[in-house]
Amino acid sequence: MYLVVFDCDGTLVDSQHTIIHGLEVGFEAVGLPMPDRHTALSIVGLSLEPAFLHLVGEENAHLVPTMCDAYRTSKIARREGGFDHDPLYPGTREVLDALSAREDVLLGVATGKHSRGVAHMVEVHDLHGKFITVQTADKAPSKPHPGMLMQAMSETGAQPERTVMIGDTSFDMEMARNARVHAIGVSWGYHVPRELERAGARRVIDAFPQLLPALDEVLGWKKEIA
Repeated sequence: MYLVVFDCDGTLVDSQHTIIHGLEVGFEAVGLPMPDRHTALSIVGLSLEPAFLHLVGEENAHLVPTMCDAYRTSKIARREGGFDHDPLYPGTREVLDALSAREDVLLGVATGKHSRGVAHMVEVHDLHGKFITVQTADKAPSKPHPGMLMQAMSETGAQPERTVMIGDTSFDMEMARNARVHAIGVSWGYHVPRELERAGARRVIDAFPQLLPALDEVLGWKKEIA
């Protein structure tokens, strides 16, 4: 079996607006100024605590728990109010359908989101049954630690040489390298292609339809998509 693991934010769904809102709430909760948009979004892919710590620095580490609590409380309230609806990137559903139709492919998720966030994404976009393994920030160490991918392979029985990580950040590529699996970057997320390539991406694609031939090249499969 092949195991194809996807990041969420910046790879499957365009969540920049809801992430920025959550960060703003976190910074407001402790009275610190919000960083510029580029800096703020550069931490997407990390789990929440390391992300805030990266933005505020070690000297403000004591503020991170309060910022995280404010972020999570805001996200939960917005979801319950029907405000957070991060759209799928163009072509996402078609590619997921094509891959899940193959008998030799298992799909997974490895994300800095909490499991609640992944459940919300699955529910909103009706992706039920697509992902055999789901690794989240509350189940494993933050990227680029290889724990998420190691757990995904353990759950599915997949081997590293038949596993590939699809993501938009250098954290995803580094996690793949640390787990000794293949990595394919996507250019529509939060880190630029040269960062992805430096971090270990075998290929960087510019649109979801390019993923199928990229997987063929990286994994060497030749069967037609069902």
